[in-house]
Amino acid sequence: MNLPEKIEVLIITLSDRAYRGEYADLSGPKVNELLSEFFHSTGWDYSVDFKLLPDDATMLGELIRSAALTYNIIFTTGGTGIGPRDITIETVAPLLSKEIPGIMEFIRIKYGTEKPNALLSRGVAGIIGKSLIYTLPGSVKAVAEYMTEILKTLNHTIYMQYGIDTHDKH
Repeated sequence: MNLPEKIEVLIITLSDRAYRGEYADLSGPKVNELLSEFFHSTGWDYSVDFKLLPDDATMLGELIRSAALTYNIIFTTGGTGIGPRDITIETVAPLLSKEIPGIMEFIRIKYGTEKPNALLSRGVAGIIGKSLIYTLPGSVKAVAEYMTEILKTLNHTIYMQYGIDTHDKH
């Protein structure tokens, strides 16, 4: 199996207030900024699309199911807390064919050591259809923290996703 010629990325922001236009989405553009740096460093061709949704499980589930047929990587921001409108994890987790728990566990522990509130985030990562998916919190600062750790493994994760063995064969 080969890598796709172009890595197609979808960034979904879940926010009732941003969806209503009460403020601009800042977390989705932050994911894009950090991804751009990553892809420029790898030399891989990529494209990014954005979707802004309210905190609506039906809309999110439908979008992810269809996006998983097309996109190589999906990032969500928002909806990972424990509030009544935080529906991202309940929506995404049942769709996973393979979960990658280690990355999110590591991020929670790393940042939760200094900021215990970080331990309340419920992000998941894994594979849905042909897509890698990562669910990030909605704050720009948390997005930067999560992306810092995710990007350290993303190159290898993409190779693994396509069955390409980059391990030393000795």
